[in-house]
Amino acid sequence: MKLRSVLTAVALVLGALFAPGFGALTHATDAHAVTKISHATATSMFRSSGITWSSSGGCSDRNNSTCTSFEQLNLATAQGAQTLKSASGCALNITGGTETGHASGTYSHWNGYKLDFSKYTCLGSYIKNTFTYIGLRGDGAPQWKSGAGNVYADEGNHWDVTFYNCGGC
Repeated sequence: MKLRSVLTAVALVLGALFAPGFGALTHATDAHAVTKISHATATSMFRSSGITWSSSGGCSDRNNSTCTSFEQLNLATAQGAQTLKSASGCALNITGGTETGHASGTYSHWNGYKLDFSKYTCLGSYIKNTFTYIGLRGDGAPQWKSGAGNVYADEGNHWDVTFYNCGGC
């Protein structure tokens, strides 16, 4: 077995072990160590699940706000997107990742917890009909919470999703 395969397997196990609600931690808001992945690893995971991504700048530079980068994305966030894709059966297109230019905070894009998704009718219907409406975010965006604790905010022209865990992967 190749070393990379072994390391990937270990990363997946550790990601599951420390995912809130599934492993050693029991609440979505517990701070914990996370497994970070590279842009190349994330795009490989997304490609294998049929998830697309796009960038207004046509680039992947983490330090350029017009790019869509997955550098330093949390493994559980990438897995959460894969879970969303398989559970919903909807097309998913990621328009925002870990690049600069998003709001700051512990559970932020920069820190690897959030992805932005294009608004498609299928995805919106799935979120609104499957998850629990939890009210408006401080900025007025309506929010839904999955059974796993991940939060989906409708920001008007896209879905802003906070993945505290992989969503039951």
